[in-house]
Amino acid sequence: MYPTVKKQSSSSDGAIRAVRAAMRPLLLVILLGCLVLWVMMPTNTYSEKWLLQLQAKTDSTYFGQQGTTILIYTFPVLFAAVLGCVYLHLGKKLNDNKFISSPKEDRLAVWKKPVLVKGPLGIVSMTELLFFVMFIALLVWSFWEYLHSGFQGIEAKAAKKGEKLWVSKLGAAALRLGLTGNIVLAFLFFPVARGSSILPLFGLTSEGSIKYHIWLGHICLALFTSHGVCYIIRWIAKHNLLNQIREWDRTGVSILAGEISLLCGLVMWVTTFPRIRRKKFELFFYTHYLYIIFILFFVLHVGITSAFISLPSFYLFLVDRYLRFLQSQRKVRLISARVLPCETVELNFSKTPGLQYSPMSILFVNLPSVSKLQWHPFTVTSNSNLEQDKLSVTIKGDGSWSKKLYQMLSSSSSVDHLEASIEGPYGPVSTNFLGHDTLVMVSGGSGITPFISVIRELIFSSSVLKIKTPKIILISSFKSSSDLTMLDLILPISGGPLDLSGLQLQVEAYVTREKEPATENVKPLQDLWFKPKATDAPASAILGPNGWLWLGAVISSSFVIFLVLMGLLTRYYIYPIDHNTGLDYPTSAQAAFNILLMCVSIAITASGAVLWNKKQNTMEARQVQNMEGSSAYQSPASFYNSDKELESLPRQSLIQSTKVHYGERPDLKRILFECKGKNVGVLASGPKKMRHEVATICSSGLADNLHFESISFSW
Repeated sequence: MYPTVKKQSSSSDGAIRAVRAAMRPLLLVILLGCLVLWVMMPTNTYSEKWLLQLQAKTDSTYFGQQGTTILIYTFPVLFAAVLGCVYLHLGKKLNDNKFISSPKEDRLAVWKKPVLVKGPLGIVSMTELLFFVMFIALLVWSFWEYLHSGFQGIEAKAAKKGEKLWVSKLGAAALRLGLTGNIVLAFLFFPVARGSSILPLFGLTSEGSIKYHIWLGHICLALFTSHGVCYIIRWIAKHNLLNQIREWDRTGVSILAGEISLLCGLVMWVTTFPRIRRKKFELFFYTHYLYIIFILFFVLHVGITSAFISLPSFYLFLVDRYLRFLQSQRKVRLISARVLPCETVELNFSKTPGLQYSPMSILFVNLPSVSKLQWHPFTVTSNSNLEQDKLSVTIKGDGSWSKKLYQMLSSSSSVDHLEASIEGPYGPVSTNFLGHDTLVMVSGGSGITPFISVIRELIFSSSVLKIKTPKIILISSFKSSSDLTMLDLILPISGGPLDLSGLQLQVEAYVTREKEPATENVKPLQDLWFKPKATDAPASAILGPNGWLWLGAVISSSFVIFLVLMGLLTRYYIYPIDHNTGLDYPTSAQAAFNILLMCVSIAITASGAVLWNKKQNTMEARQVQNMEGSSAYQSPASFYNSDKELESLPRQSLIQSTKVHYGERPDLKRILFECKGKNVGVLASGPKKMRHEVATICSSGLADNLHFESISFSW
């Protein structure tokens, strides 16, 4: 039986569900319309009939030729993003009302099982593979149809120009490779918008979608590189290389701008390959900021009219990026740090009660005393329900940045203040852990951190909401016995007494490199308590509790302001010179003006929304300060080391539920196949080899009740 909790739904809950149900077909219609448009775009029917009719109806002195492109490519995507914001806000309202229905059997579970485990694409489910194949089919169809149209009458054109036929065909193919690359570019920035309202509509998160960005990036730059190489070969064949590579056409395509854009893209592309990214992560991270030059010169290369085909996802990314920038400028109050013997640090930030987040959320942290420029993502281990005034992340000392932080905190207990800034948290809009009979979580090393937040969420559901939770089996592999201290993080440091009697928790810990517990040279646990500055503020949502509504308002209002400014610029400055002919006003200047107006519009609306919500955040911060009162400088050691805590029932329950195995590795196949129940959720987090092993077991077909989900944060 699935866990069931029934609560009398209010009329408002029923109305919210009815509105969400009505929005789904509208979003589906927009999606199908965009799909039809992309399929038809390479055809002569689109270019010679549909497009000409639309241009005749939309041509105006305010928008010119770009008005048609905005209407059919940009507007639908932004409209769907705004609808998505409203849809997600209503869903959050339902969650806030704590309305929990009986989980139903997932009819699409078969499509979510991994079908590819090893290979260049990593772990891929049936659904992901299907959409990947469909996307590749769209690209092949588009290139073939573009090429078919381009080769019509090419013999006569080549003879008229005095060119060899193969040279003309190469030029036609080069152009069509670029047009196909534009299709990929149109999707490239969707996965990297961390606060996206588009991804959750498909059940995706930004951290889980990074692999799609990687796939799209490789395909995009492969097409654009082929596009450039074909043109270079054509120019060499025509003995006109030096003149062509320096050309910047006043009213046409700027070749030099395209070369600058491609060069930046190639630099980014080279640093993304695993050997360079893993060994020189900072090089990879900083070179990725070349995307600004890449996009800017791409727009200057093709012109703003053609660029609007690929810009909608970039527009949403710009909104998200600017909001992240505004949030990163705030200094967040860091309350304490817990230094574990296993070279792990837990940082505890103060937060406003209005900041809510889901389990397995990600927080980006910047500590200027460690590095002024570097931002690193970490899994949030606290629970916003159990710990309403604290936000915690756990940092394992694996890289140079984290090791420097650990050494700084472990070597000196006199650190009384640590300046910090954050972005996020970002995570899944909703989770369905209650929909399983058994929940198996397999982790290796620091991979346990996402599961800490999951277990705390289930602790809240069991002890506070009195909901029947699934049986929890945590399988954790560690290198040394000192790493076992990470299991202490399962219990929250605050939040009142907890009743774990209703939680079926089984912890199987494996210490692989030791055959017995280490008793010598064991470092003591160290607690540090920081004194906040007056300028430090609790962590809060950048757009407040109603963040989705505010995001929709920012997207829609900024786009309206952009259209107004662009219309005024075109009507009273460009049109008197050009008269919508595209022959008299510089194409690059028009593109640069439009990009500037786009950025200004986003900056004005986003800044206004943040300032408006900052007042509410300030009021909440004062309430938090009043609640902390005289305890603001009390050592948190009482949470960790007091005899009361050591003898508490929750801790005793955790110790009794934990079994430690020394000198061996878990037999994952045996453990997973022995799991009973119709619906067994399997989560894997940690080393790539371990995740692949778990995925292989779940996809073997020997156990139909295993439903796999990999957790990989490949930022």
